[in-house]
Amino acid sequence: MKNPIFPCLWFNGQAKAAATFYCEIFNNSKIIADTPMVVTFELDGRKFMGLNGGPQFTFNESVSFVVECETQAEIDHYWNRLTEGGSESMCGWLKDKFGISWQIIPTVLGDLMNDPVRAPRVVEAFMKMKKFDIDTLLKA
Repeated sequence: MKNPIFPCLWFNGQAKAAATFYCEIFNNSKIIADTPMVVTFELDGRKFMGLNGGPQFTFNESVSFVVECETQAEIDHYWNRLTEGGSESMCGWLKDKFGISWQIIPTVLGDLMNDPVRAPRVVEAFMKMKKFDIDTLLKA
């Protein structure tokens, strides 16, 4: 199986708009198929399905997509684009204009959190942040 597991996102008639929006943000992305009911697309080469299912269900923070970023420029890009029409939260979390939750995090965070001496200072630093600032984390 090429893509044995992939997410299906339930939209209220906005699946094509969402797929187009995400494909403009992430490299190596495209819409694969588009019907009135279902839009299949790839984000950074990973398959997704958008379903125009109606208003019965909405997104919440119990499911989020994590975007690991090597540089501050990457964090800034994804944060700025995904919050367009959406909302910022704390500790790298945001909600886009379609209601989907994202975590925009630096790849270095795992190493920092695995250091028992630095981890408490890193947590204290990022608990005050909305968008992660890599330099501030490294200095903590």
